[in-house]
Amino acid sequence: MGNIADKTIYQIYLRSFYDSNGDGVGDLPGITAKLDYLENLGVDLIWINPFYPSPQNDNGYDISDYTGVDPRFGTMEDFDTLVREAKKRSIGVMIDLVLNHTSTEHEWFQKALQGHPKYRDFYYFKKGKGDLPPTNWASKFGGSAWEKLASSDDFYLHLFDVTQADLNWSNPEVREALYQVVDFWTQKGIAGLRLDVLNLISKPDKLEDDFIGDGRRFYTDGPHIHEYLKELHAKTFGKKGLITVGEMSSTSIANSIRYSNPAEKELSMVFHFHHLKVDYKDGEKWQLDQVRFAELKELFHTWQVDMASGNGWDALFWNNHDQPRALGRFTSDKPEFHYQAATLLAATIHLMRGTPYIYMGEEIGMINPRFKDIQSYSDIETINHYQLLQKEGLSERETMEVIQARSRDNSRIPMQWENDAKAGFTTGTPLYPVSDSVSWINVQDALREPDSIFYFYKKLIEIRKTHSVIQFGNYTPYLVDEERIISYLRENEEATLLAIHYYGETPHEIPLPEAFLQGKILLSNVKRSQLAKQITLQSYETLAILLPK
Repeated sequence: MGNIADKTIYQIYLRSFYDSNGDGVGDLPGITAKLDYLENLGVDLIWINPFYPSPQNDNGYDISDYTGVDPRFGTMEDFDTLVREAKKRSIGVMIDLVLNHTSTEHEWFQKALQGHPKYRDFYYFKKGKGDLPPTNWASKFGGSAWEKLASSDDFYLHLFDVTQADLNWSNPEVREALYQVVDFWTQKGIAGLRLDVLNLISKPDKLEDDFIGDGRRFYTDGPHIHEYLKELHAKTFGKKGLITVGEMSSTSIANSIRYSNPAEKELSMVFHFHHLKVDYKDGEKWQLDQVRFAELKELFHTWQVDMASGNGWDALFWNNHDQPRALGRFTSDKPEFHYQAATLLAATIHLMRGTPYIYMGEEIGMINPRFKDIQSYSDIETINHYQLLQKEGLSERETMEVIQARSRDNSRIPMQWENDAKAGFTTGTPLYPVSDSVSWINVQDALREPDSIFYFYKKLIEIRKTHSVIQFGNYTPYLVDEERIISYLRENEEATLLAIHYYGETPHEIPLPEAFLQGKILLSNVKRSQLAKQITLQSYETLAILLPK
């Protein structure tokens, strides 16, 4: 796919995107049916969440067959058709692979349970301390990271759900088996890979108790991680020039630079999540707090400057399938500010250094549905925390306020294609409820309105392709003392770009550098047409001024 700096990637949560056969579940033919829409938007790749055979204990991230297609999502022929039709529109397909663990229903794990010595060493089986697990490590889904086998005194390691057994990457046979999986899909014509929880694959040679934490310090960016990724790159996707992004849990800037610096030959770019925790109270997702805007701004500036200094590369995003919608979270959710707030969020990251990601529905300004009762939610994490919050003594109103703000279902409801009871998503009964906002937020209306959020995103994608300063320019924080502004300069040998993003509702006056008065307004979400030494920023205004050299 060549240059990653001019690309924009669109994420599709498959089961909620478009249902082609009326069973209420989005599918691969549904994506193919909407390729013209994605071509119109201008995206370069589509990242599709897992579609492999799976018991679906963790939304498909518990894979039981790496080289198949779950029948609920279509067939292998449907996948081949999607890749072929996407290529006709210059769109690459990026698949989502989980190489840290498999489902316990996977053939490898089942053979391990049967005592097959080869497959026993594919996973982490350890003797317990009597009835206690081998170590005190905690699962990220709660409880111990070890599960005892019913048939023996052995335990197996699962950093996530009990049905997701961790693979033993220190075993060369495991690595070779996974490389064959990558090669299988590469031969299918994919253009990219998103690799789930990738920085957790390397565990220490000796597994021991963590007396100051839950074990994550031993395996996060683990001891052999860079060695493994270099080998993965050399033996698989590096030979084909695929675009790769690693989901990196609680990683550091130093490691992110190593993961994504082209000279290291590991990955194209990384996802990190620090900026999405600035409204967690005391670091807890299920405790609401105001957005700590100064912290958000500092995180953006620090990661941008430091990643550039080490020639690392960022994946730029606000939304994904595990996050509530950014619109209304980092901005007002008042309808009168809908356009400005949505376009402000978009411009903030699309003008940065890195590769922008758009999560489905973001380009039309989809918002959290704010369902009124817990019965409308299906995410297991949401239901578990509803019960926990109730036990902690929160009232029903207080509990639902947290659920409405934090549930992963916020981003998993059906894509809003049309203003009807089923959102134009299906002719059957949707897997998830449809949001009431479909009456005023939908693709059909967005395409009809020349000044819609959709066309603002389309312009952002276009200007990234046509202006090298956005792709490769240096990044310098600007207006750092302005409390509600994220601003920066991008500069290369061709031009300087000044980007100003105002996260406030009331008008606010700022000075403009005299040099930029001769510049061109490249982007404005308030139809600003003139520049002056002093300008008054409007509610949620975003402004980009280009000064050619």
